[in-house]
Amino acid sequence: MTAHRTGTREEWLSARLDLLTAEKELTRRNDELAMQRQKLPWVRIDKDYRFDTETGAVSLKELFQGRSQLLIYHFMFGPDYTAGCPSCSAIADGFNGMTPHLENHDVMFSVVSRAPLAKLQAYKERMGWRFSWASSHASDFNADFNVWFSEGQQFEDGIEYNYRQEPALPSDMRKPAIDSRVTPDGAALGAIASGTDVATYARERPGMSAFALEDGVVYHCYSTYSRGVDALWGAYQWLDRAPKGRNETGYWWRRHDEYPAS
Repeated sequence: MTAHRTGTREEWLSARLDLLTAEKELTRRNDELAMQRQKLPWVRIDKDYRFDTETGAVSLKELFQGRSQLLIYHFMFGPDYTAGCPSCSAIADGFNGMTPHLENHDVMFSVVSRAPLAKLQAYKERMGWRFSWASSHASDFNADFNVWFSEGQQFEDGIEYNYRQEPALPSDMRKPAIDSRVTPDGAALGAIASGTDVATYARERPGMSAFALEDGVVYHCYSTYSRGVDALWGAYQWLDRAPKGRNETGYWWRRHDEYPAS
């Protein structure tokens, strides 16, 4: 017998109509936020960022591949990782299908990580992904867009992530929290799954950034971090509509080829 509240079809419909009103309000608010996002001032980028790609070394401008807009997902895959972050991998599983639609709507999509290109390509093949993935291994790109931090910043100066300053960690602390997830064991389990220690794992951070190209000039338009990338995680959008919701008690997700066979 279920412990959840039950009722008649009439009671369900009445409650559903109340919820529909709230959902419509949220939809309108999301539309307003999208417009507010698009009205942010653009910041000109003059720095010459270089990336390694399957077609060779390219500039940030060349990542647009003829489009006027570029969306980048900052994937946690550092040079010392043996595999990509499981959380980023779960999010990236939704990229294959939507990429052609973006590319045919004047929007180029790319994933960027600091690991060398050979590591990224091997992992991409393992996961069966087809989207563009560039290595910023020899670039300041990740540091400048606040998704990678040095050991000195982490343990001496503190870091600025998600538009707020995080205090420096004690030198003996090797289990820093990552605020992008509510699961307290996330950093430790993510580090193990990525083949590195917790401190090294946590110096990489997730996020996404948007850029525009006009008259040969690249502009930074928008970036979001931490739980700001939740909306990009397709499985979460479905779980939010499942009867038990996200139902999280720990770091439950795995790479798609690591779940037990049914």
